[in-house]
Amino acid sequence: MLAFEALTLRKKLVHFDITLVGRNEIDHAFRLAREAIVSHIRLPEETKTGKKIVETCVICMEDKAVSNMFMIDGCLHRYCFSCMKQHVEVKLLNGKIAQCPHENCNSEVPLESCKSLLEPKFVDIVIQRLKEAALPPTEKVYCPYPRCSALMSKKEVMDSSANYLNDPKLVGMSKCTKCRKRFCRKCMVPWHRNMRCKYYQRCTAYIYRCAEDRKLKFLAKQKHWRQCVKCSNKIELAEGCNHIYCRCGYELCYTCGPEWKNKKVMCSCPLWSERNIIRR
Repeated sequence: MLAFEALTLRKKLVHFDITLVGRNEIDHAFRLAREAIVSHIRLPEETKTGKKIVETCVICMEDKAVSNMFMIDGCLHRYCFSCMKQHVEVKLLNGKIAQCPHENCNSEVPLESCKSLLEPKFVDIVIQRLKEAALPPTEKVYCPYPRCSALMSKKEVMDSSANYLNDPKLVGMSKCTKCRKRFCRKCMVPWHRNMRCKYYQRCTAYIYRCAEDRKLKFLAKQKHWRQCVKCSNKIELAEGCNHIYCRCGYELCYTCGPEWKNKKVMCSCPLWSERNIIRR
């Protein structure tokens, strides 16, 4: 399709010179060429003979009408709407921002473009993922209430705590910016009233634990979840190897918990578990 567009554009030129381009300039020249082609050519849906102009989607390898092709703004690669919709949704469900599926292309699919592809619930996920990507891992705080789990920055958390900083009984207390429920920003659990953080963390008797925390701990034990030592959020391994990434960027061994350093394991646990290799 690109060759056809280039040939059409060439026929419109009165004069042109062929110039050799250095290897390190090829990508830049190719991008400029695509931009020039797209800005000068508007292919009609039908030719003069009434035959529809189609373009082959390189993902599904099906011929699609040019109006059914989606172009990524940053790189100008084109795929059919159906394939791009599925690609973006899969990435979002795996906690990632969708990038161009073309090999070695890192262009992100813009939010405005996603709105034309996705249902509103997925657009909300895109907004959440963009906020996550914009915050450094050490600045991310998630609401500990399971029905909320809203993402906040440490600054937002501290701003919500401004009214409680001078009250010794409320040291460490913050409010979620979304659900407005109180939680302890040190323990990252629902607010433990009338109990200091040090005592709360040492206490093992369920009678002193709030109902939400008891349910969460029981579920974590039942599901074999791990707690990230960096951001204190729970992590679940559904399938795959035991080398796992937390959404804050921390890498760890899911079996015993220690950090992976420089892409190397720091323990002697097996990398694979048979029950996680095969989907149940």
